[in-house]
Amino acid sequence: MIKKIIKIKKNNVDFLNLQENHLSIQLSLDGFSFCIYNKIQDEIGVFAVYEFQNNTTPYKHLELVEQLYNQETLLQTKYNSVSVTHYNNLVTQVPQAFFDKNNLANYLQHTVKVLENDFIAYDEISNSEIVNVYIPFVNINNFLLDIYGAFIYKHSSTILIEKLLSNYKNLEDDYCFVNVSKHNFEIIILKNNKLELFNSFSFVTKEDFIYYILFTAEQLNLNPEEFNLVLLGDIEKKTELYEILYQYIRNINFYEPANFPSILNNISSHTNFTLLNQL
Repeated sequence: MIKKIIKIKKNNVDFLNLQENHLSIQLSLDGFSFCIYNKIQDEIGVFAVYEFQNNTTPYKHLELVEQLYNQETLLQTKYNSVSVTHYNNLVTQVPQAFFDKNNLANYLQHTVKVLENDFIAYDEISNSEIVNVYIPFVNINNFLLDIYGAFIYKHSSTILIEKLLSNYKNLEDDYCFVNVSKHNFEIIILKNNKLELFNSFSFVTKEDFIYYILFTAEQLNLNPEEFNLVLLGDIEKKTELYEILYQYIRNINFYEPANFPSILNNISSHTNFTLLNQL
């Protein structure tokens, strides 16, 4: 089942001539989001988020994507450029000095169940000496390849880490970033302008949520009274997740982008970070 969460269209977009626009897509097991960006006018024309329900297998995932493409004509256009991010927890970071592209499966096997026929990709993270090794949704990639031809794809954490390293490069305090989705969240720790840790967790209750954050902070000797916690994604002040964070951590802020598109003024500016930073 596909559920539309939000869809915003700019009134003056020429939907018959979208070829010169850029299409950004974000894939996850439980959703699909996209935006159409006009580079000449420097503005977003369309922004949409869909939720997938009852997705249990890669085959079901592909079926849901195909179903969405059949009903969403804007996705069927041949765009000038296309970028895709894969959001999942099938990822690990490797120091560049120890990276060997012939050893990709070995890097993942201690944290991810790797099957013999899994396709493994990697991204070099700019502003760092780190390589992201991950398993993309290769069946969805192949489907998109048939529609658009060549396109750029990355793991969502590559974009997340790159942008945070760039945006916070002049700040020397310890920062913990938490990027929240429906059933998962990612933690990024920056110390002395360098990536100290990236990890992802699944959670069901607010107690799970705060436990993983406080445990991570303890392991890295971060004092809840001192470090800066910056929130991104699907979390707001008037939620139980925020309320339990506020009980234990002193310095909490929401991520504030420098230039948030005016067309998206009905949604929180700290959401959809990786989708919007593909542009």
